Amino acid sequence: MSTTTLWFIVLAAGLGTFALRLSFIQLADRIALPRPFIRALRFVPAAVLSAIILPAVLRLPDGTMSYAFDNPRLLAAIGATLIAWATRNALVTILGGMALFWLLGWLI
Repeated sequence: MSTTTLWFIVLAAGLGTFALRLSFIQLADRIALPRPFIRALRFVPAAVLSAIILPAVLRLPDGTMSYAFDNPRLLAAIGATLIAWATRNALVTILGGMALFWLLGWLI
């Protein structure tokens, strides 16, 4: 594949992505979206956040995946989830989760 072809593919993909996102933003105010679609959009942030966080929690520094309870990241994430549920405070959740992670990393 030539360099020109590669650049064309990159630019076309970028323009296509931009056009899709821009069209959705521009058309959202002009046309009425179906109720189920609007309700489904409420779950997008949680789904994206889960897709970002879950691999980071389950992947060990050596690159392997660990679902066991000897994974300090997994235990700290469970603890942070409980802290978030109990306090509903983002700062307390972050500080508590980091403290748990450091403590568990030291203990395990």
